[in-house]
Amino acid sequence: MKKYTFIITIIATSFCFGFACKAIMTKQLNEQTKMKKVTGIGGVFFKCKDPKKMREWYNTHLGIESSEYGANFEWRDAENPDKEGSTAWNPFPETTKYFEPSTKDFMINYRVENLEALVEELRAAGVTVVDNIETYDYGKFVHILDMEGNKIELWEP
Repeated sequence: MKKYTFIITIIATSFCFGFACKAIMTKQLNEQTKMKKVTGIGGVFFKCKDPKKMREWYNTHLGIESSEYGANFEWRDAENPDKEGSTAWNPFPETTKYFEPSTKDFMINYRVENLEALVEELRAAGVTVVDNIETYDYGKFVHILDMEGNKIELWEP
């Protein structure tokens, strides 16, 4: 009888140990594969009647110095001060086609990590991906639409 009790105890202990190990491994795997999505605002873009005059107004009244390509606000990551970043600001002509297919007067650019994986995830969830990922010296870009048709620019620096 003691032999059977000992065997049952060993089996139960092994089962519990295995279950606990699986739970720990699953949690660690989920934490490793959990994708970071938006990591910050990469830029703010808006339509206006006269971008040149708008840039001059912002320079005069708010001190934002910009060129025809807008302004670039540089900063450092609070958690990793060696990591530099930037946020763009730019007025566009009200006739720009860049915001299409959205009819809104603004577009937000979000910084993201792992743009390719994020786009796959968004497509799988039924999110409208407007174009293909484009790669430039300063990063990768793609555009999506939110549920109200606002065009959003995703940027991986």
